[in-house]
Amino acid sequence: MQKEIFEQKTRQIADLIVDARRIVVFTGAGISTESGIPDFRSPGGIWTKFDPREFTFQRFVGDIEVRRRAWQFFRAIPWTGVHPNRAHYAVAELEKMGKLDCVITQNVDGLHQMAGNSPDRVIELHGTTRYVICLDCKKRWTREEIEGWLGDGVEIPMCDACGGIMKAATISFGQSMPLEETREAEKRVRRCDLCLAIGSSLVVYPAAYMPTYAVQGGAKLVIINNDPTPLDTEATIVLNAGVGGAMVRIIEQVKAGLGDI
Repeated sequence: MQKEIFEQKTRQIADLIVDARRIVVFTGAGISTESGIPDFRSPGGIWTKFDPREFTFQRFVGDIEVRRRAWQFFRAIPWTGVHPNRAHYAVAELEKMGKLDCVITQNVDGLHQMAGNSPDRVIELHGTTRYVICLDCKKRWTREEIEGWLGDGVEIPMCDACGGIMKAATISFGQSMPLEETREAEKRVRRCDLCLAIGSSLVVYPAAYMPTYAVQGGAKLVIINNDPTPLDTEATIVLNAGVGGAMVRIIEQVKAGLGDI
């Protein structure tokens, strides 16, 4: 993208942020790629190495060999070794400015909280990889604890309290979305006046309905993503650029704009 167009669009987005009263940020895998977490659907992404059809919730529960493979997948990304990047910190800056209502994320990495967003302002639609739960008694362990088990040679962890099936606290294919989080996300996004969709392909439903709900509620929609999305025609501004550099520049311009008020 030409520098002039980039500057023009980041300035326009910054102006929308300055004028907004209630901002909801919606994030996808593209916001975390600078942290070393590969995108799931891009060339070279996770789903080029693992078949997503193998990891349905029903197969996980019903087939011990699928669970064995799933625990290998659990260790495929060094989640505990990743850190927030400049895009995450930029979103946290919006909260510090008093502009942010909440972050609705498709991501399971917990990096928004690590960057400084209040946990009660982050709605994780697809759960979190930071914890493991027992599907039967609901006991919970930290990821670090279970990585220790796997490192000691346990191939398929089983609950040490009830013997039940254990699973990462993420939402798998075929598993219902978390009802409370989904309802809260829809409520928040329908009453915002600006929705920033950052780093999402906007093709994973029902999560990808959220930006559309914002538009239906009268909000302006900004999409910041490397590639075009199916919702580009609904957006007030579309910026096809790397989200890290874009968000840094936008926040710089927001701070300059707020200083002028």
